[in-house]
Amino acid sequence: MSELTDELIADARERMGKSVESTNGEFGSVRTGRASPALLDRIVVDYYGAPTPLNQLATINAPEARLLSVQPYDASSIKAIEKSIMESDIGLTPNNDGKLIRLSIPELNEERRRELVKVVRHIAEEGRVAIRNVRRDVMHDLRELRDAGEIGADDEHRAEGELQKLTDSRIAELDNLLRGKEAEILEV
Repeated sequence: MSELTDELIADARERMGKSVESTNGEFGSVRTGRASPALLDRIVVDYYGAPTPLNQLATINAPEARLLSVQPYDASSIKAIEKSIMESDIGLTPNNDGKLIRLSIPELNEERRRELVKVVRHIAEEGRVAIRNVRRDVMHDLRELRDAGEIGADDEHRAEGELQKLTDSRIAELDNLLRGKEAEILEV
């Protein structure tokens, strides 16, 4: 294969890898039965009119297995933080003492576990779509190179085959992560 196609495949490998990493990070923000500061990663607070990630406004700790504590840097932002947690899809009720917000993590019931499995499947599908978008972009670039006469049809065909193998392996990697997360959620 030519240097141009090698560069495109290397770029696709890196971008697909980032998609898998990002999706795995999103999985971390879906709660299982244990307290983890990552549960609050997706929460964005309206802080003086600017949407700000919660982890930039407060220290988040897991002092116990079923408890999260949120300590705002600015005490005046505690109401906005509490409101954002209430409106989020994590299903936790904040307990505010004026300085600290405590989130107790209840045992998951069967219905909530099934809802969470749907959430992680949706996250995984978004990851698959991101990987396929990378493949589509690189396929488009390969066709442009062939049309411009910079690579031959054989090189394009070989690169497309390698790109498809790469896509399949990244999607399989994502599916393995999904299976692990589903098992973690459904574990009683």
